[in-house]
Amino acid sequence: MSSRSLIMTAAVFGFLGVAIGAFGAHGLAAHFEANPDLRPTFDTATQYHQLHALAILAAAWLVTRGGPGARWARYAGILFALGIILFSGSLYGISILQIRPLGAVAPLGGVALIAGWACIGLAAWQNAD
Repeated sequence: MSSRSLIMTAAVFGFLGVAIGAFGAHGLAAHFEANPDLRPTFDTATQYHQLHALAILAAAWLVTRGGPGARWARYAGILFALGIILFSGSLYGISILQIRPLGAVAPLGGVALIAGWACIGLAAWQNAD
């Protein structure tokens, strides 16, 4: 995945994170008022979603530096995107649609996010100055 592709991916996820967060704050206010126990799940989804959109940008930056770590940075960007989809996506499904079995998917997304951070570390290690 090129740095351009990673930046575009980060832009899409960043856009969606803000849009979904705003929708939750305004469009779903009545839903969360009726189901207050679901709000923290939604908030966690948006927090991780937006944070990892920025992490994809960090991966893109590491790709632009080149060197042996660029490969790990590409993996990191892919894993962050997969993690957003699986982790935040499952939490959105739980909190908005109340599909509780999606809770089984969240740990897979969490593993992808953790692996993404490990890849960032490997990229930095291999590109040590």
